[in-house]
Amino acid sequence: MSYTPDGRALPGKLFIVEGIDGSGKSTQLDLLRKWLIGEGYLVAFSEWNSSPLLKSTNRLGKKELMLTPTSFSLIHAADLADRLERQVLPALKAGAIVLADRYIYTAFGRDVARGVSPDWVRKIYAFAVRPTVAFYFRVPLEESLRRILDGRPQLKYYEAGLDLGLSDDPYESFALFQERIMAEYEKMVDEFGLTVIDATLPLVEQQEVVRELVTPHLAGALRADPSAWRQVLSDESVYGRYLEELLPDRGEP
Repeated sequence: MSYTPDGRALPGKLFIVEGIDGSGKSTQLDLLRKWLIGEGYLVAFSEWNSSPLLKSTNRLGKKELMLTPTSFSLIHAADLADRLERQVLPALKAGAIVLADRYIYTAFGRDVARGVSPDWVRKIYAFAVRPTVAFYFRVPLEESLRRILDGRPQLKYYEAGLDLGLSDDPYESFALFQERIMAEYEKMVDEFGLTVIDATLPLVEQQEVVRELVTPHLAGALRADPSAWRQVLSDESVYGRYLEELLPDRGEP
């Protein structure tokens, strides 16, 4: 099950993935999503920094280089609060499975790497639902950098951590920033009981491990019966990136 901050159990299941850039977490979550849908479960999806309510504010702040570590943290917290209220909680209350690509631990890693107080940022996210399983895809820094920087893509200002003054070179700054984030993740393994997945294993082997760990938690999860889940989604106003794939008639809202 998943749990509210005060310990009340929710009928739905919340599975989240975490890890530094290049860890392969998003790929594994997408494979898990497809498998769960194939098994007949009702699956909703939530992605970090994707609330329509905060999109324009975040875009403007990045474009004008206005974001401080604290404002960055507050914007992302507001983003998650909006998605929890409008997307995640309704799905969990209905008994559905929710998959989240990054969750509060992303903030605990990135914000602290930017110099924000660990205690402060944890209190900011005290409203968050406790996940059923939180996967941490552990990968050596050198491997993650190889995956991300092959072809030398253009790195964005905040993505590279250039706001921290670690280096004037965006690639060196990115590497140093990711190293800081990874150090925070390693601390969180014991603090929050993150489930570690070896992200250097072949993709198929990683997915097998993930499915084995998820399967015991699937009992009672809402099945995607066409005559039932359509009404659930409508009544709860659930929205999500992949929900439209479940609707037999794509012309309906």
